[in-house]
Amino acid sequence: MSLQAPIIRDMTPADLPAVLEIYNEVILNTTAVYSEAPHTLEMRTAWYNERKAAGFPVIVTEENGIITGFGTYGHFRAWPCYRYTVEHSLYVEQNHRGKGISKVILNYLVQHATKAGLHAMIAGVDSDNPASLALHRKSGFEQVAHFKEVGFKFGRWLDLIFLELILGK
Repeated sequence: MSLQAPIIRDMTPADLPAVLEIYNEVILNTTAVYSEAPHTLEMRTAWYNERKAAGFPVIVTEENGIITGFGTYGHFRAWPCYRYTVEHSLYVEQNHRGKGISKVILNYLVQHATKAGLHAMIAGVDSDNPASLALHRKSGFEQVAHFKEVGFKFGRWLDLIFLELILGK
């Protein structure tokens, strides 16, 4: 855990290169994102603009002027009756993992969603990611689904676990 809590703030377009670097490292070296090709700055810019236009939070954590992580949430599914349910994502820069930054981001997103009047938050976590599974369980998320062999990356099949938190309990 960091001795000093990271600063959490709204992401700005100036943060996109740092966020892109974090995201691409995750794509290339982990199963936290079921994607194989690095994203471009244009792709991350479109993602950012879509999230902001939809009114969703897009935040970064910062320590000593360095972006250490980012998080957001968005529609779980696009159909109208799912409007009170969101799925979140959060990523931490590789040299800052294990310092409690993901917990800070997750807590912020849960509080934001609760204040926004949302009802449920979903997390999709690779089954081989014990740190993320533990983080979510410690934060009150409960496993609601285990999808076997739904992804394929690094020459192997991947299982996806869905965890859910009912907000405001």
